[in-house]
Amino acid sequence: MTTVPNSSPPKPAASKFATPHAFRRSDRSRLGVWWWTTDHWLLGAISILIVLGAVLSFAVSPAAAARMHLPDAFHFAIRQCVFAAMGATLLIVVSMMSPKGVRRTSFFVYIVAIAIMAALPFIGHEAKGATRWLHIAGFSLQPSEFMKPALVILASWMFAEGQKGEGVPGVSIAFGLYAISVVLLLLEKDFGQTVLITVAFGAAFFMMGVPLRWILGLGGVALAGAALIAVTSDHVASRFQRFFHADGADTHQVDKASDAIAAGGWFGVGPGEGVLKRQVPDVQTDFIYSGAAEEFGLLFSLLLISLFAFVVVRGLYKSMKLSDPFEQVAAAGLFVLVGQQAFINVAVNLNLIPTKGMTLPFISYGGSSMLAMGLTLGMALALTRKRPGAYERSETSSDDYA
Repeated sequence: MTTVPNSSPPKPAASKFATPHAFRRSDRSRLGVWWWTTDHWLLGAISILIVLGAVLSFAVSPAAAARMHLPDAFHFAIRQCVFAAMGATLLIVVSMMSPKGVRRTSFFVYIVAIAIMAALPFIGHEAKGATRWLHIAGFSLQPSEFMKPALVILASWMFAEGQKGEGVPGVSIAFGLYAISVVLLLLEKDFGQTVLITVAFGAAFFMMGVPLRWILGLGGVALAGAALIAVTSDHVASRFQRFFHADGADTHQVDKASDAIAAGGWFGVGPGEGVLKRQVPDVQTDFIYSGAAEEFGLLFSLLLISLFAFVVVRGLYKSMKLSDPFEQVAAAGLFVLVGQQAFINVAVNLNLIPTKGMTLPFISYGGSSMLAMGLTLGMALALTRKRPGAYERSETSSDDYA
């Protein structure tokens, strides 16, 4: 009896370059769905910022450690890498949440942050004339950093609920949450963060489609409040005095930062070769932009600014494509918050506005800032993700993530 050989064609050998299962469109695991529903351009730009923050910390931290007489020259750099890993992990975990999960998380974060801020006068740590931090096991926590994104989410939620006309006093609740936040920030003498949340809150209010006269009224009240603070607060008045009347005023910090930026030229003096950065106070935190400009030059500085601009513009574009009012306004408000903070930090370094202790997102040294930014953009990515149902219907489309 003759045996008929199997005529079926042999199976092709698996390519060593085959796409990993976790990154195939057919993958329905939580990680797979997250990967294909998250905007890859935003995720990539944010990842670059996190990596740049770690790299720049190695460039500027030896100068900061020397000024503080620390035995380890890379004290801040090593800690910043740990913070960066924690912030990236938090960003990924939070970005996997549903809109309902984002709202619930924001409610919890806001309550805890406000409670800690209210207790800071009694249990907080004072530094530079302000009590804004809580020391926990060698780690300094600044609760106001976490309050900001939570307030934007809750205010947007309340604005959306108020628009439904179901008897929920959403606008009143939103303004109440904002007022509580502002009062506690003013008690901490944190006027920069007050301006930050006021602009983000006003942007969310505006995007809900309220009449222009309401926006103008809110803006007038905010300007009047800022003028009152500038007149009554010696701390704020001195900063305006130094900015508008630099002659005879102590502008050492800004002057040294400007000198470092100018010394960098187009291409910088090289990694670790900066000299003027050693004379810049807080070069690892609020003035890291000037240290980076000296060593890497103007072109790198423009690239850094362009990355932040891309994140904000791309984020607003994705937000405006959302159909749910809450998701649209909340996501846009978070991107406005990040963009505004980056703008203030760079403007201070360039001596365009009065000095304000505000970090450059993902770049400046600081655990609270890094974790809060991970939370902020994690929630923004969660809100701008394609919903799983839409993802399943369009999984064969190649331009959904362009």
